[in-house]
Amino acid sequence: MQSFLEAINGILWSTPVIYSLLGVGLIFSILTRFLQVRHIKDIFKLMFTGKKSDTGISSFQALSLALAGRVGTGNIAGVASAIYFGGPGAVFWMWAIAFLGASSAFIESTLAQVYKTKQGGQYRGGPAYYIEKGLGQKWFGIVFAIAALLAMSLLMPGVQANAISAAMTEAFSIPNWVTGLFLVLVLGAIILGGIKWIANTASFIVPFMAIAYMIMAIIIIGMNISLIPETIALIFSSAFGMDSIFGGLLGSAIAWGVMRGVYSNEAGQGTGAHAAGAAEVSHPTKQGLVQAGSVYIDTLLVCSATAFMILFTGMYNTQGLNEGDADIVNALPAIPEPGPEYTQAAINSIFPAFGTGFVAIALLFFAFTTIMAYYYIAETNVAYLMRGKKAAVPMFIIKLVLLGATMFGTMRTANNAWLLGDIGLGLMVWVNVIAIVLLAKPALQCLKDYEAQKAQGLDPVFDPKKLGIKNATFWETYEDPAKRKSV
Repeated sequence: MQSFLEAINGILWSTPVIYSLLGVGLIFSILTRFLQVRHIKDIFKLMFTGKKSDTGISSFQALSLALAGRVGTGNIAGVASAIYFGGPGAVFWMWAIAFLGASSAFIESTLAQVYKTKQGGQYRGGPAYYIEKGLGQKWFGIVFAIAALLAMSLLMPGVQANAISAAMTEAFSIPNWVTGLFLVLVLGAIILGGIKWIANTASFIVPFMAIAYMIMAIIIIGMNISLIPETIALIFSSAFGMDSIFGGLLGSAIAWGVMRGVYSNEAGQGTGAHAAGAAEVSHPTKQGLVQAGSVYIDTLLVCSATAFMILFTGMYNTQGLNEGDADIVNALPAIPEPGPEYTQAAINSIFPAFGTGFVAIALLFFAFTTIMAYYYIAETNVAYLMRGKKAAVPMFIIKLVLLGATMFGTMRTANNAWLLGDIGLGLMVWVNVIAIVLLAKPALQCLKDYEAQKAQGLDPVFDPKKLGIKNATFWETYEDPAKRKSV
């Protein structure tokens, strides 16, 4: 079974796939004229504008929900594994896929808004919806929905749960099963409350923990500020195979940087599009820009904070070119697998005995909210598959599967947890990237329309008929949110 799973993972994350993700991000960046730079002011302004409604959540809540899915184990343990397998140069490629991926996040999130629908008294949107409505291929939408259900409820929660349990055991000697039981009980209580309860919880926890984590990183960076030029030089030289120590890891640096970067920021995976589709906005481009900004927050801020703490303090290992070779760097010989222990060791080297507990608590919040977001995404895809049918039983089954995967994840090894998580990620990325490449035109039309209305001094409002966009049925009857009562 292990060999079979590794073979599947090898196909899903083969070299052509890695470079395709970079290429798609670059193409979208060119087609949008690098909106992630041109519209940087709007990106951060729109995060805090807009209001929730009876059927939708605010832009900030949608951002928080998307960040809940993005800011998790990948920002701490994922960075450690990228450095272990790809060397410091992997950090550069995480930055690259984040910068380019911001345009992919814009495309998919804008599409989620264009083709969203009102279902069960709330907005629903995401890849399955825009694939069916935009491409007219219901079977393709079903394929994505099934892939998302497998990934979000079964394959990926274990990665988050495993990191939490490992950190809690290291910090407080809490048995894995105790951590698992705690996660299942609290998570079960929250997901029963539905999207608004999940969004409210995420909008409270995510900013609080992200700020606390960034403050810790800033303190450590400040205490090692003289090492900034040296560390930046190491990252760039390693990224292009020019470093004398890490030069042989060029291929691994690109592969692991992109793979762990996508795992962290989820640009192109389609997960953030589900939260984007639930937002109450007057124009799809608004939420597309907000979701592009969430990629920046995730990778360029939180992942970079982790990477700098690890690299500044030298608390990491890096595997040799081939599996089984002696480690090129072996600063932590007592830690056989890369994970949150790298960050814990980095903080402990500056504040003895403090880092272990701090990272454990950070991971508890980060990874827990990620599992919450996973449930919402799984629920949205169940809703898509069960339209017009009673969905209570399938929704209950998904809850049980996700809670079971969470419990099981606390008990297995980190390598096995990441293997299943990478497969889940790869399944969604493959389907979604194909879809957004085929559907780029409506998103680009939305961007052009938004910019034209802004140039006229207007607050942009979306009219799909004016742009010739078909099947955007929600927007065909759109009114100002303050006036709309019956849409």
